[in-house]
Amino acid sequence: MELPSSAVRRNSSSRDALLSEAHNGRRRRFVTTLRQSSGGYLFLLPAIVIFALFVWYPIILGFIMSFQSFDMINPPSWVGWLNYHHVLTDPNFPLAVRNTLEFTVYALLFGYFIPIILALLINEMRHWKGFFRLAFYLPVMLPPIVTVFLWRWIYNPDSGLLNSLLHLISIPGGLWLENPVTALPSLMVIATWSSAGATILIYLASLQGVPASYYEAAEIDGADLWHRLWHITLPTIRPVLLLMLILQIIGTMQVFIEPFTVTSGGPQNSTLSVMLLIYNDAFQTGDFGSASALGVMLFLVLAVFALIYMRLTRGLMEGA
Repeated sequence: MELPSSAVRRNSSSRDALLSEAHNGRRRRFVTTLRQSSGGYLFLLPAIVIFALFVWYPIILGFIMSFQSFDMINPPSWVGWLNYHHVLTDPNFPLAVRNTLEFTVYALLFGYFIPIILALLINEMRHWKGFFRLAFYLPVMLPPIVTVFLWRWIYNPDSGLLNSLLHLISIPGGLWLENPVTALPSLMVIATWSSAGATILIYLASLQGVPASYYEAAEIDGADLWHRLWHITLPTIRPVLLLMLILQIIGTMQVFIEPFTVTSGGPQNSTLSVMLLIYNDAFQTGDFGSASALGVMLFLVLAVFALIYMRLTRGLMEGA
């Protein structure tokens, strides 16, 4: 049975009216929400502008420059993938990658585990906790240039503290920064000493969140210190350990201050890092295109670890 045309028109008009009313309702809610949050957006606007100007704009500009021949003298010209080809065929590139990866491995073996061990030891102390927290955090507060001069004196082969202490126990000193074999591990010691304090405080803060009832139950069951550590402490702070591991990898793969200020990449390019190679291409040879191409490649590698870090952080927040 067919409906009369007038009824069809009435139904169509009613449907259009309902759709129009729903659309107007959504628009009114949007306008109301925008008005209510306009003050917050105005407060955020300066931070957004500064972030875009000093973070996103250099990233986009660096990506564009990686496809250009740019020396800050002549007008830039497009060269396509030539800069990437130049980077990949540069004999210093595999050296920089190897040194950076080797430094990262050293940092994970020592710079990652030592703060964990020290934090666990400090957490088990009944006295002097505040003193040790301050003592380990003091190097973090030193300016980098002070740290550099301090450790260059410690490693000095003639009058340095390290060789003097070794001579006291009849052990011959070494050319710590002048020897290609020991130069990179020596820089790793500097980096660990200057940054471990902040990591120790993070671990100590996470250890305070372990419920005391877990330890009480373990002591009632007769568990010793090692079993409490292995079965209670470490599993409880495991999310923080994973997050710090990713941050450690991201940070050490960008190592620059120690090779630049202490050894300048030497001896024999044994401490040349990827970041130092970017600096040399840009400010030593004036090849900003190749420097930008290498920077983009490093950015893409670090972006993978940054995504892993964000995933772990989101999982941690959801678990909390």
